[in-house]
Parts: sequence; structure tokens; C-alpha cells
Amino acid sequence: MIQWENIDTVLFDMDGTLLDLHFDNHFWEEFVPRRYAQKNNVSVDRAREHLLAEYRAIEGTMNWYCIDHWSEQLELDIPALKRELDHLIQIRPGAADFLERLRGMGKQMALVTNAHRKSLSLKMERTRLQHYFDAIVCAHDYGYPKEENAFWQTLAQREKLDLSRCLLVDDSLRVLQQAAASGVAQVVGIRKPDSQRPAQDAAGFVSIDHWSELLTGEQTG
Repeated sequence: MIQWENIDTVLFDMDGTLLDLHFDNHFWEEFVPRRYAQKNNVSVDRAREHLLAEYRAIEGTMNWYCIDHWSEQLELDIPALKRELDHLIQIRPGAADFLERLRGMGKQMALVTNAHRKSLSLKMERTRLQHYFDAIVCAHDYGYPKEENAFWQTLAQREKLDLSRCLLVDDSLRVLQQAAASGVAQVVGIRKPDSQRPAQDAAGFVSIDHWSELLTGEQTG
């Protein structure tokens, strides 16, 4: 159960946490391979196999999250392609209500994302969630992804946060592990980041299906 009396600031991931990861998974694993196949006159299956290998080679690095990098590497206008699918950008059920509840509790809230600023802008434009947050932090501004200790130390310094009084909610197990190791007091995972895919193993971390669980103490470990 979250010890709310010990939490001043709640840190939220964006993709797969506040927003349904279906948009991103479909975009990178289905839509981009189709466009890449058309451009390079290869089969979609061959394009997908090639691209998934390219993604895995730099997974968790800043370039992996950088749409400028992929635009250059693939010779595709990634921001423009994302706009073609922006109708798939959806807030996860209950997220907005939970943000309202936290505001009523007087908690400070920050969005902390590895997403590129261009992706962040598109998603905030589509969802209008930005007004809930006291700070919106993009890892690209720091030069370190959330998978590195340097991100959390820079975050604490620049936003004047006491990590020992912070709660992080994030769908990435690697990020949860690093945040906990870097001193974030409480970390919570998301069991089903993508509404169209099976739930993921929480690997020992507390995780939730519904936002209300954070207020009622029904989280699973």
C-alpha cells in the first residue's frame, strides 16, 4: 500500500503508464515497417525483421527514443507518420480521474518521459494532460534516459526534489529498477501497458491494473 503521508511528489511516465502503449507498439512494429517496405521495395515481413533488429540494437539508449535519429536512419518523416496515426493516442482508463484525485490531495506531480520532445508535444496536444503537472521533464533535455542513474540525480537537482519522498509510476521494469536504485522511495509498475496485449510480469515490483488500486491498497506484487 502506498504510504501517502510520506509522499510529496508523484512522478508519472507517459507511454504505457498514462497513455495506452498500443499507439507506440502499433506505430513502430506495424505502421513503420509497412512504410519502410513501400519505400525500399521489400516485403513487410522482411522490413519488420530488419527494423526490429535495428530497434533492439540500441534499446534503452537516447537514440532509441529519438525520432530525429530514426527519421535520419530510415529516411522516413517519423513525426509526420505519427500524425497520421494520432487518433490511436489514448489516455489509459482512469488516469485523468487519478490525476484529479492527487491534485485534491495536494501532491506535486511531474511527468517524466524518455519520449522525444516532438512526440511529447503531439501527445499533449492530443490528450490535454499537460495542465495537471507542476513539471514536464523530457530525458532528452538531460541527455540521459531514465534507465541511467544520472537521469534521476539530474532530476532531483534541477527540480529540487527529495527522491526519498517521491513515488514513481512507470511501465518499464528497467526504469523501475534504476529509479529504486537511485533513491526513489516507492515505485509502482503497470501490469498491462498495451490494452491489446497480455499483462506483463512485474518481476517482484508492486504493479496495478487500475489507478484506484493506488488509493485502496489492492496492488499486486
